[in-house]
Amino acid sequence: MVSDGGIHHHAHGEWREPSLSHRTIRFQKGLYADFHHLFLLQAGTAALLFEPEEQRSLQGPALAYLPPQARCELRMAAGAAGFLIGASPQIMVDAIGDQAESYALRTFSERPWLTDEPKPHAVEETQPLVAGFVRELGDPSRASWMVISAYLRLILMTLWRTGGSEAAEQRGRGGGASILQRYRQLVEIWLRQHRPISDYARELGVTTDRLHSICSSALGRSPVQLLHERVVQEAKLRLERSARTVQEISDSLGFRDPTYFSHFFKRKTGFSPATYRDFARKAEVARSDMLSSGYSDWP
Repeated sequence: MVSDGGIHHHAHGEWREPSLSHRTIRFQKGLYADFHHLFLLQAGTAALLFEPEEQRSLQGPALAYLPPQARCELRMAAGAAGFLIGASPQIMVDAIGDQAESYALRTFSERPWLTDEPKPHAVEETQPLVAGFVRELGDPSRASWMVISAYLRLILMTLWRTGGSEAAEQRGRGGGASILQRYRQLVEIWLRQHRPISDYARELGVTTDRLHSICSSALGRSPVQLLHERVVQEAKLRLERSARTVQEISDSLGFRDPTYFSHFFKRKTGFSPATYRDFARKAEVARSDMLSSGYSDWP
């Protein structure tokens, strides 16, 4: 597990005071290249510039959620003020968790989202959570991974509901969307049992072919590919964040022996578990070296 002392390599939060001049912030830079960001514009105006040449204006109070793949920069006008927070993929995994809403939150977190018009009620509901996130990181003596991921989970849930996604999920129940969501939930529950896809289909009340069709049409991947992706994701997190041996991680993930686990992991990632862990540790050192660079403000 990442120590509390390393939390600042995985989360960032700050309050941006009003300024006499405009400011430009590049999100995908240095340490924060793979971070998910949330910008809460409390007052003033700002603009998001997406690649290639797309601009979206924000009028406070407003919210913007930006995953790493959004590839954009933020321009805050003179006098604008707001909160800016960021979280690494590892924090996001903890925040999304493996609860009933996790599949919906994971899908939501993969796309940019922003308020198209001022929504003071949405900002009022989100602001205390964002402020708590920033406040937790501001006290090095107590900054906690668990608290940060808890704040982020509440923030994501609020944005998801604010955007009407919860209602859309409810409307989609009973069709392919509902089956896909329930499949992802079963994957979380049965992840370590290595059950065949036919068991998932039977539990969902559909044929294996039907489940394959739903997954392929919605996500472009088969049920077994989605299952393997989740196993690999969990294995990576444990290799990165725990001191357990490869055999212990193999056992905890339900593999029959560590050799089979190593072959599976290398087939999916191109690295052996030991090589991946070494690579991840070196990357963490590089993150630490880059920590001082922070976000860039351009005049």
